[in-house]
Amino acid sequence: MTSSASTSSSSSIHPLDEALQLTASSAATGQYEGQTHPGYWNMVGPFGGITAATLLQAILQHPDRLGDPLSLTVNYAGALTSGAFTVQATPVRTNRSTQHWTLSILQAGADGAQVVTTTATAVTAVRRETWSVGDVPMPEVPAPSAQPAIPPGFGVEWLNRYEMRPITGAIPRQWDGSGDHSLTQLWMRDTPARPLDFVALTALADVFFPRVWLRRARQVPAGTVSITVYFHATAEQLQATGTGFLLGQARGQEFRNGFFDQTVQLWNEAGTMLATSHQIVYYKE
Repeated sequence: MTSSASTSSSSSIHPLDEALQLTASSAATGQYEGQTHPGYWNMVGPFGGITAATLLQAILQHPDRLGDPLSLTVNYAGALTSGAFTVQATPVRTNRSTQHWTLSILQAGADGAQVVTTTATAVTAVRRETWSVGDVPMPEVPAPSAQPAIPPGFGVEWLNRYEMRPITGAIPRQWDGSGDHSLTQLWMRDTPARPLDFVALTALADVFFPRVWLRRARQVPAGTVSITVYFHATAEQLQATGTGFLLGQARGQEFRNGFFDQTVQLWNEAGTMLATSHQIVYYKE
C-alpha cells in the first residue's frame, strides 16, 4: 500500500484530484473510466467518501449538466476492488432549474463480466437569490488552532488524507462498553491543504467513524449502506472558504436491529452551513 509520504510527493497533483481523474469513454456520453487510488484505501475497499465524490465528479464533467449539485444519494451495493472501474452518469430529466440524474459504478467481476458495485441518484440545480436563513447555527467551539490534530490510526491509508482536530466525541480510548452518547464535533480539512469545492465537500461529509463505536464504546464491524449529501452552499461560498477548516458535527439517532442512522452538519469557519448529510449504516454485534 502506498504511504502518505509517497502519495503526496510523487506528483504535484493533489491526491484527491489524482483519485478523481475520470476519462470520458468513446462508447457513450456520460460514461467514464477511472481507477481506484491507494491513497484513499479503507479496510476492504476505497473510503466511501471518495466513491461518492467520484460519482459527483462524473456529473460535473458531463457536457449536459445544468447548475450545481443540490443533493447526492449513494448506495453501496458492494465494495470496489483495486483497479479499473466504469462510471455511468445519465441526466434522466431536465427542468427549468433542476436536473435529475441516475448513476452507477461497474467493475469487472471474477468471471470478467461487469458487475454493479454502486448506484446513485443526484439533483443539480440553478440557484437563485431568495430569502434565506439558517435555523441551525454553528455551535460555539474552540478555534482549530486550539485543538491538537490527531495522528492517523487503525491502519487505513485514507486517514492520512485529512487533518482532523477533535473537540468532543473522539474515538474511545477503551473499548469497554461504557459509551453514553454518539455526538462528535471536530475541525477537518484535506491534507495537503486544498481549496474546497463540491467533490471535496462530498468526501468530507463521510469522514466520521461509525457512531456505534462511540455510543457503545465497542469496535464492532460497520459499514455505510446509503448516504445522502445535501449541498447548501454555492460555488462562490466554497471558493470563499478556500483551504480553511470545516466544523463537522455528527450524531446517531437510532441504533436498532443491525442498522443505525447518522446525521451530519458541516460549517466553514465563518459559520456558514455548507452541507448536511444523512446515512444508514450496517453494524454487527
